[in-house]
Amino acid sequence: MEKTRKLVLFSCLLLVSFLASSSAQTCLNHSFSNRQYANCSDLPALNCFLHWTYDEAAGINPSGPTMLNTQALVAYVNSSGIPHAFTTSIDSMNPSMQQSALSFQVPSLSAEFENNEMRIFAVMRISESLLATNQVWQEGPVSNDQLMIHPTSGDNMRLPQVSRTRRRNVHGVLNTVSWGILMPFGAITARYMKVFKSADPAWFYLHVACQTSAYAVGVAGWATGIRLGSDSAGVTHNPHRNIGITLFCLATLQVFALLLRPNKDHKYRLYWNIYHHSVGYAVIILSIINIFDGFDILKPDDHWERIYIGILIFLGVVATLLEGFTWYIVLRRKNRGSETDKRSHSINGANGVNGFGARGQDV
Repeated sequence: MEKTRKLVLFSCLLLVSFLASSSAQTCLNHSFSNRQYANCSDLPALNCFLHWTYDEAAGINPSGPTMLNTQALVAYVNSSGIPHAFTTSIDSMNPSMQQSALSFQVPSLSAEFENNEMRIFAVMRISESLLATNQVWQEGPVSNDQLMIHPTSGDNMRLPQVSRTRRRNVHGVLNTVSWGILMPFGAITARYMKVFKSADPAWFYLHVACQTSAYAVGVAGWATGIRLGSDSAGVTHNPHRNIGITLFCLATLQVFALLLRPNKDHKYRLYWNIYHHSVGYAVIILSIINIFDGFDILKPDDHWERIYIGILIFLGVVATLLEGFTWYIVLRRKNRGSETDKRSHSINGANGVNGFGARGQDV
């Protein structure tokens, strides 16, 4: 019981560098007079660094790695040219940014602005119930001593750092592989392999395997997207989300429709085929659109998008070549069938098989 009541003394420095070039800047490059910190970390965006000393654990946002509900340490240079530091709780997506108490004690707080760098020094007393350390940081403009909203693009939207970025990457990879690669490949196998009689029924099982695998992986990617949305209060990508939900519904409908597939000679089989092909192609088109929308949101290195474009071009070229080749086979079979029917008709006519050629003549 005594351990759970113990307070953790957490001394930290958040250093925000406003220098234009940050390629050579690391947390190890900085030293501070009369202040020593046991650890430091290069934050992955906005050229920021965190220096800290702690006993066991500390947390900035008790509720999660988001800006909303953050217990914030804020500093800026006021109109008198003096650095001013204060605490405030970010309790909405449009906070007042007025000084207020935090959910834990901050007995010491100060700021320095030197060499175009803002430095926040703080000592915080945090209970051990806050076991997770969620680092959240931002920078934005100041006008007439009023803190303005920070930019909502670029590095300012890359926060927080590790777990959410990893989940976004996983979400992107799962959906690109499933909806954007496996699904079109499965459609290609169904459309072109069934023309070859020797591939029946192997083409059908390969098609089902591709689409089932794509659906399973796609559902996992869709679920990670839903989780990302729920963990990102105030951050919405409505077109991307709506297309994703539509894809999930259409793909699920395809899975259940497979169980209701009529036999080949059933009178409703034609209508089922029209539905199946229409929904299938709609899923592929929407998937590709949503994947490129995802690239715009995630903003990965350009080579990832180029790789996917290359895969689409490859699949498109393969589909075009197979389209021409299979049409050649179908037309050739049709011509052979017509010639066979003509020869059969001619032979039958000569031998009287048609009921007229062998009829006796009246004398």
